[in-house]
Amino acid sequence: MKISYLGHASFLIESGGKYLLTDPCDERCGYRPWTEPVDIVTVSHGHYDHNAVEHLKGNPRIIKEQITPIEAGGFTIQGFRSYHDKKQGQERGFNYIYKLTAENINLLHMGDQGTLLDQKLLEQIGQVDIVMVPVGGRYTVDAAEAVQIVSQLNPSIVIPMHYKTPQGTVDVAPVEKFISQYEQVVKRPALTVTCQELPEALQVIVLELTDH
Repeated sequence: MKISYLGHASFLIESGGKYLLTDPCDERCGYRPWTEPVDIVTVSHGHYDHNAVEHLKGNPRIIKEQITPIEAGGFTIQGFRSYHDKKQGQERGFNYIYKLTAENINLLHMGDQGTLLDQKLLEQIGQVDIVMVPVGGRYTVDAAEAVQIVSQLNPSIVIPMHYKTPQGTVDVAPVEKFISQYEQVVKRPALTVTCQELPEALQVIVLELTDH
């Protein structure tokens, strides 16, 4: 499995020759949209910086507001409805967390998660190996809350997202406050991993923006 970072909350996940794209964004966020064909797209919510599906080529399967587990392109995909804010969606509506399973690896893309996870949601999500968690605050949980979510989920790998970069135009905090809370932090152009290679100790991986 290969995971590349496209900016904001958007990742390209390649498994078995199939491509899954999360939360596509575009120039309005400061990032170039992904324009190569993909097979599956997950959209955590309807805001412009997460649902820019109009740029996609081909005929990808677009998954929105999906709760029931489905099989698509070798991935098992299950959504969990949560809140985009701390007032039960009254400010920014619902958010959908997606658990993506392939190659015996469980990834969790948290979208614009606005709260900590309650016990019921933790039990529904179950075991996860890799978590993409927002850390920039303002529209999502902030760095300190993201650290708590990581502790709640206990993954092998954490990939921060939804933070300020030199290209990004959305007013969120940079990644440094989050990664400063961890001893094991590595930066990589992309993450290629098998289930046998998952680390035993928690590792935070900051992915460089993919030049595309």
